[in-house]
Amino acid sequence: MIVYIGSFKQFSTGGKRIKNMRILHTADWHIGQRLHERQRTDEHEKFLGWLLKKIQEYQVELLLVSGDIFDTALPSSESTNLYYRFLYRLFDETNAYTVITAGNHDSARHLEAPREFLKMGRIHVVGLANAADDCVVVLPPDNPRVAVAAVPYLSESDLRHLSYETETERNERYREWLKMFYDDCVSAMPSELPKILMGHLFVQDGQVGDSERNVQIGGATATHVSDFPDDVSYVALGHLHRPQTISGTDYPIRYSGSPIPLRFNETGYRKKIYLLELSDDGTLVRDEEIEIPTFKELCTVEGDEVSVLSDAMTADWRGKYVQVKLKLDAPRVGISDEIRKAFSDRGGDVLSVELELPEAKQGPAILVEDMKRPAEIFEQFYKSNYDGKTPDETLTQTFRELVQMVEESE
Repeated sequence: MIVYIGSFKQFSTGGKRIKNMRILHTADWHIGQRLHERQRTDEHEKFLGWLLKKIQEYQVELLLVSGDIFDTALPSSESTNLYYRFLYRLFDETNAYTVITAGNHDSARHLEAPREFLKMGRIHVVGLANAADDCVVVLPPDNPRVAVAAVPYLSESDLRHLSYETETERNERYREWLKMFYDDCVSAMPSELPKILMGHLFVQDGQVGDSERNVQIGGATATHVSDFPDDVSYVALGHLHRPQTISGTDYPIRYSGSPIPLRFNETGYRKKIYLLELSDDGTLVRDEEIEIPTFKELCTVEGDEVSVLSDAMTADWRGKYVQVKLKLDAPRVGISDEIRKAFSDRGGDVLSVELELPEAKQGPAILVEDMKRPAEIFEQFYKSNYDGKTPDETLTQTFRELVQMVEESE
């Protein structure tokens, strides 16, 4: 018989009442990340506020954050304050435990410096891992219901150097090292508890975007699904920014992805977190994805000058970041500024204007005896590349000013 108490399922089994454990998996926050030099603190602040509400709404008991908390190893004071304000609210406004691991963008030492202090707030942070025992967290401490292998990013540079070892051999040894490390973690866990593995790494067949760094794609360094131990319930990964599940096991091996799009090319899919409900025997009785709202829309506008300016003047761009890919027949001075102003007048913020020009044709060779004044050579070059068109006066004047600057500096 299933009995509902509040929002928790409780099962009656011979007088023993067992409550399933609710868990949220997220990763790759990249607090402090900039997009074309735009600070994105407001987006991260909105995400963390939204995340806190979801933890309260679903009465989550365990939050897993699988690496890359910050975008850089030395985050700004603003980014650090945002992170710790969230942790305080997590402690003060919920009853959840939290497990946080370091990613390749984080400073492991910086992240885990307040480790012992944060434990008093039900927050367990693992930045460095010299042995499997350093990573195993059993929760809750007074009434254990789950064991977590909080494995941070393990760099290949941590391997002992071997002389005359090829790169392929070293990659394979790294794979074996990771496999043994996870095996040791499972061995260090209480056998009767459900087991969750965390990691910040690349698993073979994972879909990679353009915003990840230091990712081996299809190489020997990639971990294989068969490298993970059998006796686990869930693998909560970070490192890849697209939410996805890697197939090949009878339990989910999953990337939650980044909560906000870190590049314009990440707007083609929705960002997510994952809600799990784990029974006392390790069975996932609930496995649900929750879409993250878009806190700042990223838009790409493509076309020629007429179509792009038309889009800029007719649509509502308030609160949006815009990337423009502009096709031109020939260079034109000031076009980028015109594009930015047109979008700005409708509330948009253009972060980049990429110009696409016709492929340059091979210009005629100019013999030394035929050398003319620089402005005449420039005009000849321009005509040869743009179907005989003459450069406009603004472009010609700009060229003359550049020549004068060079002559004055000699």
